This record gives sequence, C-alpha cells and structure tokens, in this order.
Amino acid sequence: MIATRYLIPVIIITILALVPTIIHSYMSATVIDGKSVANIATTLKQFNSQPSHRNKTWGMDIFGSTDWFERDYQNEHYEKVRLFAARAYDHKRLYHHAELALSYGHSLTSQGVIYLPEYPDLAIHILSKDNPPMLVAYALLYNDTLIANPITHQLSDSLKLLFSARQPMTLLYASQTGGFSLDNLGQSNAVSLLIAAIHSFKTQETNKNNPAGNQKQLSLKPSSS
Repeated sequence: MIATRYLIPVIIITILALVPTIIHSYMSATVIDGKSVANIATTLKQFNSQPSHRNKTWGMDIFGSTDWFERDYQNEHYEKVRLFAARAYDHKRLYHHAELALSYGHSLTSQGVIYLPEYPDLAIHILSKDNPPMLVAYALLYNDTLIANPITHQLSDSLKLLFSARQPMTLLYASQTGGFSLDNLGQSNAVSLLIAAIHSFKTQETNKNNPAGNQKQLSLKPSSS
C-alpha cells in the first residue's frame, strides 16, 4: 500500500520515467537535418575519388548507418587517401574504436586530439603507426560541432537526450600510408583532405529529398514492436 500523501509524487516520477521510453522506444523520435555524407564532394584538394568495394550492407552491419560511404581519393602524384563517412543515431557505434573496423589489422597508437592554428575549432583525432608508416585522422560531428571527447560529450548531454529526439552523429575518417611528420600534421594528405571533407559536409547544398533544407525536422516513427 502507498500512503495517499505519496501518491502524487509517485505518479509524477512514473510519468517522467515513461517519457524517454515513449520518445525512443515507441515513437522512435529522431531529428532530420537534411544533410547526407553522400553529398560530400567527390573531388577534394585536387584528389579525385572512386568508391571502394565495400559490401552495400557493411555500413549498417558495422556502424548502424544507412548514410555512409567509403571512397579512395588520389591526386596526380598517385598519393592516396581513403575516406570513410557515416551518420548514425547510435553514437557509440561510431566513436568507440572505429579504427578496429576501418583499419583492421593495423596496430595504431593514439596521438590524441590536435587543433591546427588555422582551424582552432576543429578537433581532429590522430592515430598512427610505424613500419610501415600509416596515419589516420578522424572527426566526430554532432549538431555541426566537432567533438573532442565523445564520452564526456554524451555523458554531459545524457539528460537532454532522455527527453528529446535523437540527433545523428557524423564520423569522417581519413587514412593514408607512406611518410608523414607528426610535427607537421596540417600538411599531411589525410588531415588536409579530412578538413576539406568537413567543410564540404557542413556547407553542402540542400538535400533534394528534404524540402526544408538544413532546417531540422522531427521524425516520429511508431515502433513496430
């Protein structure tokens, strides 16, 4: 038995506890901002690209993403950069050791996050290895802001996420083989092309399938369960 004086507080707490369940489990509420990684330019920094040979379902299987691509970019000097881009509402699948899937078989060491003087707002995550040399540069975008620490970000935003529609996180991941200097990463092909891809994504034209353009829309999809 619950004392009458506790009935109202219990009802309020129960309703509050049900709100996240209704939003995320039954309504599947998500924010659609009209952007797509598919609209990132196929030519970046004099690098032309062609699609890689990933299976069409690979992005969904590994990252839970229906909006993804992997391209091989190459310039006139035959220097190559592989660029992977994906958007997903399950943020952890994007930020939690993406290199294990994207650079399988390579033992990469994290070099932390760098901020280039000419791009002080761009938090770029760096991984590398020697023998043979390999450099990885990736960025995580949420609501058009680059995330330096995704775990801290998600914890700090967790209360808001409980009571609001989910927004997608975007992963942009560039890798190169061959020589590079950790003291001058801004001149590396991987970092340079990653920055160009970030710019292309953030400034892309309106998605033709979304007449509202980059204005955010709320999508409510009843759960099939």
